[in-house]
Amino acid sequence: MALRQPESMDECVYFTQRSLDNGKGSVKVWVFKQTCPKCKKAIMGKPRDSKGKVKTRASEYVCPGCGHSAEKKAYEDSLAANAEYTCPACGSRGEAQIPYKRKNIEGIPTLRFQCARCHASIDVTKKMKEKKGKGGNKGFEGEDV
Repeated sequence: MALRQPESMDECVYFTQRSLDNGKGSVKVWVFKQTCPKCKKAIMGKPRDSKGKVKTRASEYVCPGCGHSAEKKAYEDSLAANAEYTCPACGSRGEAQIPYKRKNIEGIPTLRFQCARCHASIDVTKKMKEKKGKGGNKGFEGEDV
């Protein structure tokens, strides 16, 4: 399938590279920005303020060419997430492409890819989120609080 790799972060809405299961596997995920559906010339991006700085918490994406805007959720749901992975279960390398829609898995927004060989789930959670453990809250060094 040979997915196209991003040449710079300016092409991407989302990019991450992580190790999985204590180094048994790894995953690199990226989501390309789309061209404007109206003028089909410029690439959609978040709006910029008067100084030219990107508004990080913007609720819309804007075309710098024609000014067309799209709601953030609708725009991001139309994108595709690309992944290059090494499966932590079977060790095989592969590529996958899924819709860029995070699903709530164990209470955490997650992108879930399937290994092409063994069909194991490869989960990419939002940064700094951890799955809820089965033993209540854990304090410092795993002590029950």
